[in-house]
Amino acid sequence: MENFRKVRSEEAPVGGGAEGGGAGPGPFADLAPGAVHMRVKEGSKIRNLLAFATASMAQPATRAIVFSGCGRATTKTVTCAEILKRRLAGLHQVTRLRYRSVREVWQSLPPGPTPGQEPGEPAASLSVLKNVPGLAILLSKDALDPCQPGYQPPNSHPAPSSQPTAPTSKRSLGEPAAGEGSAKRSQPEPSATEEDQTA
Repeated sequence: MENFRKVRSEEAPVGGGAEGGGAGPGPFADLAPGAVHMRVKEGSKIRNLLAFATASMAQPATRAIVFSGCGRATTKTVTCAEILKRRLAGLHQVTRLRYRSVREVWQSLPPGPTPGQEPGEPAASLSVLKNVPGLAILLSKDALDPCQPGYQPPNSHPAPSSQPTAPTSKRSLGEPAAGEGSAKRSQPEPSATEEDQTA
């Protein structure tokens, strides 16, 4: 692929439905109309996504939020959902995995025609069909059906405080820690050596 460059990438038409990843209602068909849908992309900033998601979930009218991402954005999708679950206690979660078909179109680079190509012909193109994994995570304030696949109940442990505490140390501030400080040997106090000599 070194002699080709990617021209475009588009979602290939697939037979729709919840698991197909087409332009259907998505993986959560029975979602309330007021639910927020966050599409996480590879270049999305987590702090921006979480600021909007936290503000949306703070409103009483918003009962659910969906984070969805595919390809390289799946880890960022999971991170956003986990951080929001820690910030807002009592959220029920349902996770769905699906695959999307993505068609990439590659075009040959200008220097040198491909074998069998006339000099005046347009550059050769190549079309690649990929199945890219996608993830959709539903977080809801309302109780969900615990029998559905991918369900996780709310975290029973209390959320840690949002402000990290400073690490505590047993040593005093002026005293070096073990292995720190000067490499000199400790010398006896000068007053102690004088007392030994006079006695």
